[in-house]
Amino acid sequence: MKAMILAAGRGERMRPLSDHRPKPLLEVGGKPLIVWQIERLVRGGFIDIVINHAHLGHMIEAALGNGAQFGARISYSAEAEALETAGGIATALHMLGERPFVLVSGDIYTHFDYASLKPIVERIAATPEDVVAHFVLTDNPPYYPSGDMGIRDGLATLEPPKLTYANIGIFHPQLFDGMPRNTKLRLFPPMFDYVRAGRVTAEQYHGCWFNVGTPDHLAELDRLLKEEALTL
Repeated sequence: MKAMILAAGRGERMRPLSDHRPKPLLEVGGKPLIVWQIERLVRGGFIDIVINHAHLGHMIEAALGNGAQFGARISYSAEAEALETAGGIATALHMLGERPFVLVSGDIYTHFDYASLKPIVERIAATPEDVVAHFVLTDNPPYYPSGDMGIRDGLATLEPPKLTYANIGIFHPQLFDGMPRNTKLRLFPPMFDYVRAGRVTAEQYHGCWFNVGTPDHLAELDRLLKEEALTL
C-alpha cells in the first residue's frame, strides 16, 4: 500500500519562516512536521511514500533522503511550481500505481491511526464502481467554523452539519486518469461531484489534529509537544 504526502505548497501564511525553509521542514517538538507524518505512516504499515515538492524542494530531499532512516521507501515528484492537489497527484500518478493510495498533507500534525485505513483501501480496490474515495473529517477549528462536508450513513455529504476535511484521505487512481501532468488542478470542488453521487465514504476523527498554518500555530504546537501536553 502506498501513500502520498503533499509538500509542494509555498506556505504563504507561514512567512517569513517559510521563506528559507519549506513549510513541511519547520520543526515542532524537535522534529520537522513532515517527519511526524512519515513516522505515523510507517507505523501504520504505509512504507512506500511519494512526496511532491516545489518551493525549496531540494531541501526536503536532502533532509529525508530515500527514507531508510525512518523505515520507509521515499520517492519524489518534483514540481517546477506548486500544482495544487489534483495537479500534484496527476503528475505523480505513474509513481502511485494502480491501487488506491492514502493522501495526507505534510503540514498537519495528528495522532490518527493510519493502519485503520487499510481495510478501506482494500474495499475501494475491490469495488471502485461503488466507492472511489474516503475522507477523514474532524471537528471544525475556530478559524474555519463553516466546515467542508458532513457524514450521513457512512457517506460524505454536502449537507449540514459540516465538519472539516482533515487532509487525510484515500483515492482511487482512476479519479486522475486522463488529467494532464505538470498542470495546476484543484482537488475541490471537482471531487464534490463524487460526493453528490454517493461514491465517497467518510469518518469523523475525534483525536489530536492540528493544521499548522501560521507561525502562531507552529509555536503553540511546539509548546504543547515540549510540555508533553498532547495525549494519544
